[in-house]
Amino acid sequence: MGFLKAPKMPALPPVQPLPEPPAAEISSEDKERIAKEQAAIERRRKGRKSTILTSELTPEAEAEIKKKSLLGE
Repeated sequence: MGFLKAPKMPALPPVQPLPEPPAAEISSEDKERIAKEQAAIERRRKGRKSTILTSELTPEAEAEIKKKSLLGE
């Protein structure tokens, strides 16, 4: 009754380690340019936050607050 036995799995190949990533050498000029770009992005982001108006007291919400109920006010 050899047909009831599961076949043997072949041996797995050995795992090879990943190669070392190349060292990223950034010059001082590049670091300075990147810092300026990040500062400009942050300035723009803060500028947009101040223009976003979110409030529950929109005209539609105020109208719902003043709406009479069946039981009276």
